[in-house]
Amino acid sequence: MTLTLMYITNDPRIASIAENNGVDWIFIDLEKKGKQKRQGHLDTVISNHSLDDIKKVRGNIDKAKLLVRTNPLNEDTSNEVDKCIEYGADILMLPYFKGQREVKEFIDIVDNRAEVCLLLETPEAVDDLQSYIHYEGIDYIHIGLNDLHLGYNKKFMFELLVDGTVENITEQFKFNNIKFGFGGIARLGSGTIPAERIIAEHYRLQSSMAILSRSFYNENEGEDYKEIEEKFSAEMKKMREYENRIKDYKDEFFFSNRKELEAEINGVLAYI
Repeated sequence: MTLTLMYITNDPRIASIAENNGVDWIFIDLEKKGKQKRQGHLDTVISNHSLDDIKKVRGNIDKAKLLVRTNPLNEDTSNEVDKCIEYGADILMLPYFKGQREVKEFIDIVDNRAEVCLLLETPEAVDDLQSYIHYEGIDYIHIGLNDLHLGYNKKFMFELLVDGTVENITEQFKFNNIKFGFGGIARLGSGTIPAERIIAEHYRLQSSMAILSRSFYNENEGEDYKEIEEKFSAEMKKMREYENRIKDYKDEFFFSNRKELEAEINGVLAYI
């Protein structure tokens, strides 16, 4: 079993390219409320996706699931959720929630019309996890390292992989049989921390989901669709081959990778 991979795009042709090269979920990102204030100083993308993009992308994919990240819970969430479902979303992701009240309200609004993925990215939501983790209607939980590391006043998002935060959270997921993932993955051979290290840590922690980073295709690079197809095909093939190679490795490999990961993250922290 390989990782369920998500790719963020509102371009129907790129969505089709990603799907045809093994991306499992196409990710449309409607979240704007509060995000600039939280992440404006980081090298992260503040999305310009719209509700209409759901219809456009839906019409161009057939195998991949369509995930839509809504805005955090607000007075318009019911209307936003209705539109997302009407336009073809398979999975709805709730970002930046603080606890059980928001989770329950979101599940009630969705009302089994789509799958629900919680984006766990606030310390408050982590602290309150045991009060809602058992709720019916939660299909997946993804740990959002960007906002969560800011919430914990950490310097580097992958610091949460070695300070016990992610490990403690994922133990609770496994105990409650929740499908989960965390963070993003760059192309093999790239990334501040090598992608190979992060993928192996997903396997050690029994994570099943990850978001592909902009390194697979940065929409600001202006490549044509043929170039995008070639890049996606080559990089996805490398990633899946690496996963298939390591998935049956012995525990010693994953524990050794964990030590190397910690050393490399501490090396980054020394220069921040």
